[in-house]
Amino acid sequence: MTNYARLSAEDAYQMLLQGNVSFVDIRDKDSYQAGHIIDAVHLDDNSVQSYIDRADTQVPLIVCCYHGNMSQSAGTYLAAQGFSEVYSLDGGFAEWSAKFPDECDP
Repeated sequence: MTNYARLSAEDAYQMLLQGNVSFVDIRDKDSYQAGHIIDAVHLDDNSVQSYIDRADTQVPLIVCCYHGNMSQSAGTYLAAQGFSEVYSLDGGFAEWSAKFPDECDP
């Protein structure tokens, strides 16, 4: 995959149920701390390179932002860094938390 693909919250949830998928959240730290997808890793400008260095680039990666817009450019960037499957979560955390509140922390 040389680019990212957009993914609905429902399809992302199905991938979560199947296992072997990682979520990253690129919202600001306060928003992330107020609520995020369970086990999602918070990424910002200061942590993205260390995440890339240690991540398994063969595991599908779903990028989450507020509403699904910023995650598209982040997804393109991460795909260019060697991740084999990168998805932008359509509707972002707003959509995910509305549909799957039990999969959010806190």
